[in-house]
Amino acid sequence: MSGEQTATIDSDIEAAIRENHPALITYITAGDPSLEDTKEYVEALDRGGSDLIELGLPFSEPIAEGPTIQAAINRALDAGTTPARFFDLVDELETDAPLLVMTYYNMILQYGSEPDVRPFVERAADAGLSGIIVPDLPAEEADPLRDACDDHGLDLVFIVAPTTAGERLDRIMSQVSGFAYVQARLGTTGARADVSNATHDSLTRLSAYDVPKAVGFGVSEGDHAAEIIEAGADGVIVGSALVDLIAEHGTGDAPAAAALESKARELKRGARCGGEQRNGHEQGREEAPEPEQP
Repeated sequence: MSGEQTATIDSDIEAAIRENHPALITYITAGDPSLEDTKEYVEALDRGGSDLIELGLPFSEPIAEGPTIQAAINRALDAGTTPARFFDLVDELETDAPLLVMTYYNMILQYGSEPDVRPFVERAADAGLSGIIVPDLPAEEADPLRDACDDHGLDLVFIVAPTTAGERLDRIMSQVSGFAYVQARLGTTGARADVSNATHDSLTRLSAYDVPKAVGFGVSEGDHAAEIIEAGADGVIVGSALVDLIAEHGTGDAPAAAALESKARELKRGARCGGEQRNGHEQGREEAPEPEQP
C-alpha cells in the first residue's frame, strides 16, 4: 500500500481504532485455563476498556511466542481447546470490542475436510470475528487468505518486524487491512521492562502508509502505552502481561477477571495520556512563532 492508499473504510477494526483513538488491543489465549474462564476474561477486558480483543487459537508449534504464551497455549491444549470448541466460544461472546483470532497458518489451512483456507474464514465470519492475524504467513504467499477474507468481510493483519523495509514492506502494506501490527523488538512475545528504541524507528518508517499502526511485543505497563502512543502509534497491543495475570491467579474466573479488568484500565489510561502528550506537542509546533527575519 503506498502512502496515498487507505484501508477499507467499512472495517470494524479500523473503525474501532479511529473512533477510540488511541486504541488498546488486548490478547489472551482461548482455553487458558479453560474456555469457560476465557469467556469471563474476555468480558472483563471489554469492561476494562479494550477497543479490540485478540483471541489466540492454540497451535502446538507457536514460533512467534515467548515462554509466557507458549505455556498458556500448552494449558489451553491440555484443557481440550480445539478449533471447533474455539468457534463455539466465539459464538457465545457479546462484546463492544471487535474480536480477532490470532493463530498459525496450518490451523487455518487444515480446518476443513481438505487443505483450504476458505472453510476457516467462513466459520470465523459466521462466528462474528472481525479479523485474522497469522504470524507465520509471508505476504508473498497470502493471496488465497487475503481473497477469502475480502469475500467474507474480514480484515487480515500482518506483523511488521523492525527489520522490514523496502519492497518487502511495500508488499506487506499492500496486503494489510484493519491495522499494521508493529513488532516492537526482534524476537518472540513477552513482557518487558522498557520500550525498545526500534519502536520509534519503525513508527517513523511506517508513517507514510495510511493505515493504523499498533505496537506489540513487550508492552506491559501504562507508561509503555503512553510512550508508544506519544511516539506516533495509533494503538498498543498487550498480551503476555495479561497472560501472566491469568497464570498467577490459576483456575477460577473471578480473581483473574478482576485483575484483567484493572490492568486494561491502567493500559487504556496510559494510552490516553500518550495521546494527550502527542497532541500537546503537535499543538505547540503549530502555535510556535515564525523566526524573525534578520
